[in-house]
Amino acid sequence: MSKVITPEEAALLVKDGDRIVMSGFIGMCHPQELTYALEDRFLKTGAPKDLDLFFPTNVGDGTDKLGMNHLAHEGLLRSIVGGHCNLVPALQKLVTENKVKAWNLPIGTLAQLLREIAAKRPGVITKIGLNTFVDPRLQGGKMNDITDEDLVELMEIDGEEYLRYKPFKQINVGFIRGTYADENGNLTMDKEAAFLEALPMAEAVKNTGGIVIAQVEDIVQNGTLDPKDVKVPGIMVDYVVKGTPANHWQTYMDPYKPEFSGQIKKPLDALTPMPLNARKVISRRAAMELVPNAILNLGIGIPEGVANVANEEGISGLKMTVEAGNIGGVPASGVGFGAATNPEATVDSPALFDFYDGGGLDEAFLGLAECDRNGNINVSRFGPKIAGCGGFINITQSTPVVVFCGTFTAKGLKEEFGNGTLTIVNEGQVKKFKNDVEQITFSAEYAKKSGQKVMYITERAVFELRDGVFTLTEIAPGIDLQKDVLDQMDFVPVVADDLKIMDERIFMDKPMGLSSKS
Repeated sequence: MSKVITPEEAALLVKDGDRIVMSGFIGMCHPQELTYALEDRFLKTGAPKDLDLFFPTNVGDGTDKLGMNHLAHEGLLRSIVGGHCNLVPALQKLVTENKVKAWNLPIGTLAQLLREIAAKRPGVITKIGLNTFVDPRLQGGKMNDITDEDLVELMEIDGEEYLRYKPFKQINVGFIRGTYADENGNLTMDKEAAFLEALPMAEAVKNTGGIVIAQVEDIVQNGTLDPKDVKVPGIMVDYVVKGTPANHWQTYMDPYKPEFSGQIKKPLDALTPMPLNARKVISRRAAMELVPNAILNLGIGIPEGVANVANEEGISGLKMTVEAGNIGGVPASGVGFGAATNPEATVDSPALFDFYDGGGLDEAFLGLAECDRNGNINVSRFGPKIAGCGGFINITQSTPVVVFCGTFTAKGLKEEFGNGTLTIVNEGQVKKFKNDVEQITFSAEYAKKSGQKVMYITERAVFELRDGVFTLTEIAPGIDLQKDVLDQMDFVPVVADDLKIMDERIFMDKPMGLSSKS
């Protein structure tokens, strides 16, 4: 019996009050055809209603045009449990207006939770999230006033603190995506830019009595797929829907790039050196912390510049990883984030997070949105804007060396660089260094306990956690300590006795010679 159905038939299988889990990472591996069909049914009939939406990673492009934004209708959703919301503004609006209950939890832990649900184990028991806003002693990951249930609990094992992320007893429907499926539902992911959580997602749904519906590019005859290429076996797939090309892009950046999915290896031209600006200055100072042959994770935004500087300076042997599951190659940016050109390996996202959580990374370079007097970082919430923690907590709590990268102020900042000095032309209107952050996405207290090396690099100053104390250690040449640094902070940091001037080569429009560590 064929499992092939239409998108409209698939939407009819979702019932009122169902818990539905969806795959996707920004734009990768998201069953867009199924999302549109579900929205269309609701807009035409008012059903299904009161769905509980579960997604490890957000799917969207920052507008209301793509991804899960199409599910942001009052009445369609009852609750949201997700790892990131920055690119789904329509969902954010439902949350901030108290129209749905909502929890934001680390994407790596949510990905791992699918495996625990599948095996009917008691949830994910981990130290990831301790002392951050997902800790039940703080907010427990709850995102608005109407969210009341505790999905995370504190526990003690052998005298040590852990968090238990509770499993869902049932997931009624799973929407996943692949490249090819046969009529028995065996699913490959040949042209996908990552595997994400496709297999554990299907397992979790099936083992809790739900149905799995897969969107694919094309359907092939039984027996034509290499069994070693099958990523999700047909015993875990109930229905298959053939997507249209317009709703089956590889990423939201491109319909298909074979170099993302390993069909080809694309010759890489030398990256064009970045212009000398704040981003390059920050990336240069951060690159000075690179160690030979390091296994790295670079966050989206300014930290991506570290790879560009490493290339320009001839620093070789670095291994970039992306939490979506790609290892090696050149990570993509923007709405292509999560993919990589010419990856050396692609693994399931939960497996890579196991590696991260266990300290497998040597260094991590991540964004600096807001920092408080203790060295805590907030990248997850700013008033009505809910970005979410993403993989930030998994990565920053388990990596021995963490470097936060960002400009000192924001909104209107204008600076001039050259001749080895920095000049502030126009100060930013928004201060990033505050007495208290709105949410603790990175806990300095936890970092002190775990003995991490933590740095905070801006274009004009460098800070470190020294014995758990937030300490100013370097300032840029050409700026005034009081006017340009201390007066632009809401608190007075400890100033190191050995306060240094940042290397003037950082501020010159020529290579620094970092490969020789001179």
